[in-house]
Amino acid sequence: MARRKSGGGDGDAAPPRRRRPVRAVLIVLLVLTVVAVGLYWLRDQKLLTPEGCSVKTPAGEGTLELPQAANAATIAAVAHARGLPDRAVTISLATAMQESKIRNLAGGDRDSVGLFQQRPSQGWGTVQQILDPVYATNKFLDGLVKVPGYTRLPLTDAAQQVQKSGYPQAYAKHETKATLLASALTGREAAALNCVVHDFAAPETDAEDSSPAPAGAAPTDGATAAARPDRTQVLSDRVRREFGRTVTPAAGYTSTVKGAENAVSLTPDPTASTDSGPEAERQNGWAVAHWAVAQAQRLGIETVAYDGRIWRKAKSEDGWKPQSTGTSTKLVLVSLTAPAKG
Repeated sequence: MARRKSGGGDGDAAPPRRRRPVRAVLIVLLVLTVVAVGLYWLRDQKLLTPEGCSVKTPAGEGTLELPQAANAATIAAVAHARGLPDRAVTISLATAMQESKIRNLAGGDRDSVGLFQQRPSQGWGTVQQILDPVYATNKFLDGLVKVPGYTRLPLTDAAQQVQKSGYPQAYAKHETKATLLASALTGREAAALNCVVHDFAAPETDAEDSSPAPAGAAPTDGATAAARPDRTQVLSDRVRREFGRTVTPAAGYTSTVKGAENAVSLTPDPTASTDSGPEAERQNGWAVAHWAVAQAQRLGIETVAYDGRIWRKAKSEDGWKPQSTGTSTKLVLVSLTAPAKG
């Protein structure tokens, strides 16, 4: 009997095997993963850019943490209020860099406290007074302006005559960075300071290093939302205290930013500088604008607009961007987030 050949007639043909599209499924999953990651990155790009401040000028670049930038801006504002030259700001910043890394420290060597590590036992004031950055800066400047020819002295010599430090040459190493920072905070370099802010500081953490609030300070720490002053009032009070009469705050202009209905216009005094003319006026304005950006996290500032440029907290990674309307060299426009409810 003849043996039938395997795979002979049509009736003996095996049905085709169905292949699972494993490769296709993997490709689809990979594509979906890439898309999801891309969307997440676009939505939360802020996670890739840490909070902090940067200074960029033709002379160089530098970085600071947000509390450092806020304290540095206060130092510059107080010097501005006193009508002191840019050199005074540079010397003050270099001194604070050496003494505290521009942090409002609650302690230090022996009884030293504050930005300049001033000692109550040496007649600088009480602990509470020295922990007030405005008071501490004024006390340092009181000493600096008494140094004959301080603007022409080597920085470390001028600082040492005020501080009486055990390391008299230590201030010199900070001069380059202090000069760069001063160029922005005095307004000499426009749109030179940018701060990346993701979240505003909680009211109970506004005071750095848990320092006690200075006498007469607004009762924000530990206060309920209902008892807290309006943000516009807090901003106005801060401006008056740090800039004195060289800047006039006024609430009332309409903000175009959603969620930032509270708004204040800051008007620099054109006669506040020893120089005069449009360029000096513009410089004063940039000093105020940079101050506002440096204080944005602490004060709840959403936008700062001046001189055809605008800084937005929501897009602070982008820095200062052009704005064709709504800005001038007369006013610094500041919008604040709505006050907390409850």
